[in-house]
Amino acid sequence: MNSRTKKTSWKDRLHEIIYEADTKEGKLFDVVLLIAIIASVILVMLESVESFDTKYHSYLDISEWMITILFSLEYILRIISIKKPFKYIFSFYGLIDLLSTIPKYLSLIFIGSHHLVALRALRLLRVFRILKLTRYIGASNNLIIALKASKAKIAVFLFFVVIVCIILGTIMYMIEGEENGFTSIPRAVYWAIVTLTTVGFGDIAPQTPLGQLIASTIMILGYGIIAIPTGIVSSEMTKKSSTIDSNTQSCANCLKEGHKDDAEFCYHCGSILNE
Repeated sequence: MNSRTKKTSWKDRLHEIIYEADTKEGKLFDVVLLIAIIASVILVMLESVESFDTKYHSYLDISEWMITILFSLEYILRIISIKKPFKYIFSFYGLIDLLSTIPKYLSLIFIGSHHLVALRALRLLRVFRILKLTRYIGASNNLIIALKASKAKIAVFLFFVVIVCIILGTIMYMIEGEENGFTSIPRAVYWAIVTLTTVGFGDIAPQTPLGQLIASTIMILGYGIIAIPTGIVSSEMTKKSSTIDSNTQSCANCLKEGHKDDAEFCYHCGSILNE
């Protein structure tokens, strides 16, 4: 019985260090992990510079293997420290952690696949937990909720923009013609989209005074259109805004985070939270 209790508390302690950032050990673990991720991404970038890789290839390779082994050990520890490993393995962060670990091993079979370790940059999303910026996590959740709530309005708006681009592109095709680069209606619609979004590649440009007048109108209209989706989402965020008083404590059973500071049970599965 004592041995079982000892084993459980060891796993709980490991879970607290790896999955949470409210303790000194947990924060230190995440900071070291963050440094390793940044170093790994920098190594991949340097390896893509031919002159640098030619001179320091062996050092870069050894460094990458060291970081890969570190991430492999971390991945294994994450799996054994929770009650339901598949919850982590098939979670967003679990898949990212796996994808950021296997490319170096795959490079032994498939040449060039190790460059996929750049996916490790996605692991930098953990910076929110590392710096204990839970209020920003809450804000990001509010943004997702607001986007979902306003998706119908945004869809209608985008549909309207597409119609406007088709109409304006057709008009410009009729005005400018093939001699000025508007060789077809689809190409003219492409120009209208590029102009309306204020990108302006410059590969096609109207030459006639009337065409230039319409182009100027589209450009001004583009600035006004940019503000509309922002207003829609901002309105929904105002409705959904709430005070966030959660922490980084993670449930060992379902991996849900964002529990309130005084919570004793997981809000999702009801399991007792580690002290």
